[in-house]
Amino acid sequence: MLLQVGGKRFALGLLAIRRVWSMTRSAHTAPHTLEYKPIKKVMVANRGEIAIRVFRACTELGIRTVAVYSEQDTGQMHRQKADEAYLIGKGLPPVAAYLHIPDIIKVAKENDVDAIHPGYGFLSERADFAQACVDAGVRFIGPTPDVVRKMGDKVEARSIAISAGVPVVPGTDAPISSLQEAQEFSNTYGFPIIFKAAYGGGGRGMRVVREYEELEENYQRAYSEALAAFGNGALFVEKFIEKPRHIEVQILGDKYGNVIHLYERDCSIQRRHQKVVEIAPATQLDQHLRDRLTADSVNLARQVQVKTSDRW
Repeated sequence: MLLQVGGKRFALGLLAIRRVWSMTRSAHTAPHTLEYKPIKKVMVANRGEIAIRVFRACTELGIRTVAVYSEQDTGQMHRQKADEAYLIGKGLPPVAAYLHIPDIIKVAKENDVDAIHPGYGFLSERADFAQACVDAGVRFIGPTPDVVRKMGDKVEARSIAISAGVPVVPGTDAPISSLQEAQEFSNTYGFPIIFKAAYGGGGRGMRVVREYEELEENYQRAYSEALAAFGNGALFVEKFIEKPRHIEVQILGDKYGNVIHLYERDCSIQRRHQKVVEIAPATQLDQHLRDRLTADSVNLARQVQVKTSDRW
């Protein structure tokens, strides 16, 4: 999502909202359940660096940790860093294993896990996973399933942003169902355009198209990447912005409706749409623009609360 000021467009990261879900320790139980239960054991439904970072934080807080791993990741460090580790997705490819919700929930219930942290990528933006945790009586460390659904669905997130008065680049109002819809969009707005995964992020399922002859190939590739990474190949289309600054704003929200921002970071140095370096605070960022970015980010988060019956 981009904010245009003075001829330049700046990314207003919906990924920042997603990243908040990973940062906050607010946990959600079933609706209307007010009983407080301390978290004594946390599973991270992820792998690699993010899992290790969460394990370290839990250890510092005296919380027992649980790792899950695919057959291909038997020797990976995140398995060694947890107090307990369990195999998931037996016989599945590595990515599919970490997307296998029944196995993850089964491990959690069989081993008295109090809460599950999704990390980023994989299931972190899947509302059905957040709901599966709630249904199993395990806390999902992040927003309610309804909020995950609204912000994990990039098309609906665009709509919410528009309702909040946040500027967005031209894009489709719904996931496209055919190559013809992409052709019609390009006829209206011209090239370049970009295909984006409707139900995921992290640079996966994104393909830039600069001319008509590239359209079909990139449509198929983006669909395949999104399907493999997120279990859903749905795509939407946006006008591609050349050489933007990618500025993310960090947001914290709780289940009582409080929303604050933690200022911004510059994530413009990327490779294949994936961030390589993150710099905070962003350099050479006009203070007026910084104020607009942070205010719009908070307004967007509050608008999500307005659009859902549950609170964060």
